[in-house]
Amino acid sequence: MSDSAVEVSVVLPAYNEADTIETTVQTTLDTLESFLSAESFEVVVAEDGCEDETPAIADRLAADDDRVRHFHSDDRLGRGGALNAAFRDARGDTLVYFDTDMATDMRHLEELVESVRSGRFDLATGSRWMPGEAADRPAKRGVPSKGFNVAVRTLLGSELRDHQCGFKAFSRSAFETLVDDVEDEHWFWDTEMLVRAQRRGLDVKEFAVDWTPKGDSKVDLVRDVFGMGSQILRCFWEFSVSPYANRRTGMVVGSLLSVAAFALMFVYIDVGAFVDAVSNADPALVAAAAVVYLTSWPLRGQRYRDILAELGYREDVWFLTGAVFISQTGNLVIPARAGDAIRAYVVKARRGVPYTTGFASLAVERVFDLLTITVLAGGVLVALSLFSPSTLAELASTAAGEGLSGQESAAVQQATIVSTVVGALAVAAVVAIVWSARTDSNYVRGLVEWASDDSYVEFVAGIFERFVGDVQKVAADGRAFAGIGASSVVIWTIDVATALLVFLAFGLDLSLASLLAVGFFAVSVGNLSKVIPGPPGGIGIYEAAFAAIVSTLLPVAFGTAVGIAIVDHIVKNVVTVAGGAVSMTTLNVSLTEAVDGREADVAAESEATPVEE
Repeated sequence: MSDSAVEVSVVLPAYNEADTIETTVQTTLDTLESFLSAESFEVVVAEDGCEDETPAIADRLAADDDRVRHFHSDDRLGRGGALNAAFRDARGDTLVYFDTDMATDMRHLEELVESVRSGRFDLATGSRWMPGEAADRPAKRGVPSKGFNVAVRTLLGSELRDHQCGFKAFSRSAFETLVDDVEDEHWFWDTEMLVRAQRRGLDVKEFAVDWTPKGDSKVDLVRDVFGMGSQILRCFWEFSVSPYANRRTGMVVGSLLSVAAFALMFVYIDVGAFVDAVSNADPALVAAAAVVYLTSWPLRGQRYRDILAELGYREDVWFLTGAVFISQTGNLVIPARAGDAIRAYVVKARRGVPYTTGFASLAVERVFDLLTITVLAGGVLVALSLFSPSTLAELASTAAGEGLSGQESAAVQQATIVSTVVGALAVAAVVAIVWSARTDSNYVRGLVEWASDDSYVEFVAGIFERFVGDVQKVAADGRAFAGIGASSVVIWTIDVATALLVFLAFGLDLSLASLLAVGFFAVSVGNLSKVIPGPPGGIGIYEAAFAAIVSTLLPVAFGTAVGIAIVDHIVKNVVTVAGGAVSMTTLNVSLTEAVDGREADVAAESEATPVEE
């Protein structure tokens, strides 16, 4: 059969299909022969690094019938990668593929092929969710599939109902137009092809098919969550945000972020309560508290510099201080400290630090923070157990919400539970990191491969391995570990000193020992309690924990303790927001460009300097 005679190339992506591939090929040949001449089509088995007898079977089928070809890959390419390679090698102008399990009824193959072969459409795809045909889809497949398709239509602007049905056809020209722009080489390849085709104005036909599920129907964590979900977000950013990402829009976003952070403080704190609290405080001492708190920020930048240095990047302290200011401002707006991610984007876009390293450095910093305040709180508890057991018992009673109103009791109980759990997890995390840094075993890849055998495993496992490896680098260096820990203690001591100045601003006549003990404990537990998702910045939860401790350990009314907590938190948040606004202006950091992370942005700025070994 000459190459010029082939009009239609049907590609069957195959990975370990020894039990079914022969039947699939024969059924495909018979179906094509029913509406095409024998010399006008070919069937290509795109065998993707199989580990069973599929290659040998494909070789035999190709030897027995010259309409069958075996396209072999030594390595796993993923479904999209295998289709790309096989389509490029195919001889027809109409390129077709469907899944080898033949879940789609083969009576639809003629409509699929002729829709494109006739020239009426550039692409054609079967749909399991259009009215007209039956799709016997169990809930464990149907619900995630519908959710995925809704997300694609909502975020990516697609007009199709079903993007992942393995039953598609492309014209050669449409495939060549799209393939270089499609980044995914795994399961999301289908969706990205269809979405990009619509954005290019190509004619896409979607038609209902009779579909019956076959084979494994499990929801794959790696593929469906880490793989497909991240690809939807990647395309959303490219299509809907990146075109508008520039310094001007970035500065607008940064300004709005600062305004929102400040405004949210008064959504979760009653303005009247704040005014009453401030009116009872010495403004000079409150201002002094703000100045003291400000001194901790260069230390935060220096600590972050030390962490990055251990990971191979040397950077300026003042730039990193600004990056910390910006991310902490984001934390006041975004719950559960998700604003930390902004810092990884900033150091990627402005200094070329890889995302995995950026997130790993954040994880190290966050673990040190949690461990430090856990140790500080634990030290006070140990002191109370040794020198004042009755006070410790009274504190336990308050932690259980006894003697408080319903709302206050619930807030205090929540703060107690959360701070205890978070503290325990922080200690466990440090133990796990230090232990894992001293072993050569690769538990990350084993865990990911246990969760999934999909082609996304290599991609996802590589990302997690780089992340864990970076975290372990810091833990493996004893001197660096101790130095970063010492910096954390100093930073949180300044945080406590800020709170103590607020205590003094309220005119409390207390001994220094009492203030230090209560200050360390109240600030530590308050910050531990606000780690969980809740009001942005933890406002409300922090005050509850702080006030409960202060009113129990000191001769201070609960209402006064709340006032102290409010002023302490507001002072720290105002310094954070102001620093974030100044940093975004001074560093000219565009958060939208930072998230985009384009190479042009990296080249435009001084890149991170690798640390010499």
